[in-house]
Amino acid sequence: MSPTSPSDAATAVVAGKTEEAEEPPSLPPTAAGSGFLLALGAFAIWGLFPLYFKALSSVPAVEVLAHRVVWSVVFTGLLLTAWRHWRRVAVALADRRVLASLAASAAVITVNWGVFIWAVAANRVLEASLGYYINPLVSVALGVVVLRERLRGLQWAAVAMATAAVAYEVVGLGRVPWISLTLAVSFGLYGLIRKTAAVDPLTGLFVETLIVSPVALGYLLLLGATGTGAFATGSGATTGLLALAGVVTALPLLLFVAGARRIRLSSLGLLQYLVPTLHFLLAVAVFGEALTPDRLVTFVGIWIALALYSAATLGGSGSR
Repeated sequence: MSPTSPSDAATAVVAGKTEEAEEPPSLPPTAAGSGFLLALGAFAIWGLFPLYFKALSSVPAVEVLAHRVVWSVVFTGLLLTAWRHWRRVAVALADRRVLASLAASAAVITVNWGVFIWAVAANRVLEASLGYYINPLVSVALGVVVLRERLRGLQWAAVAMATAAVAYEVVGLGRVPWISLTLAVSFGLYGLIRKTAAVDPLTGLFVETLIVSPVALGYLLLLGATGTGAFATGSGATTGLLALAGVVTALPLLLFVAGARRIRLSSLGLLQYLVPTLHFLLAVAVFGEALTPDRLVTFVGIWIALALYSAATLGGSGSR
């Protein structure tokens, strides 16, 4: 998932992957091969996120979100210590513009995480999948409106097709697909904001979760004091899964960053669609969510839009 185009695919996916990189003109086969596997691993983990959060569906979504924030601070802090990168954090915190950008991105990614966790628990993974299919096209629209970027003919057609598909969803279901739109817009805004923050992904994720952590930690302490929290009071499996939230959040990020440095960004841009595709397959084949005819029409419309978008992007990159 990318904020403005598949060529910017290294700028944002689920949790802070937002440093742009120029596409290398050529790569050794071994480097490209390892890069593909690393990126594939990252997208596969993100695509399988519903399995992880479904295993925690007995825990309130807000509590799961709070644990994800707190444990992300802990795990990324350990990585920063091991790699001696605390100076990067100090530089980010000392720059008011960077700090303001990260505060804004922290707000939108917290909304994104919370809605996704709730959607999985509420058996609405199909809607989440639709949101992440729409996301690249929302990011294109944001690029046009905010960054004054210009689109080619096929890209305009892709945006128009996506708009028509969402409109059909509204008419067919009689309601706005708020989960899909919230996930798509929040993630698009996240990528847009992070494009302006000169900070590496790991440092960015640490600072973002650090900003939100006082509220998250306070909430968890309140739950612990009242004996209503799931951590250490429920099953050992639940406690273990909650404690792994930081690893689950940061690991695919690290794989993504390592892969993005070794693989052509045009390939990386196409791999991003693995995430909503896995969400879609899990929703239908594993969780048994109903794929109604109206919803299928919406998905087909979005898939056509993405095909147009990818064709336009690959055609453009091939002509450069």
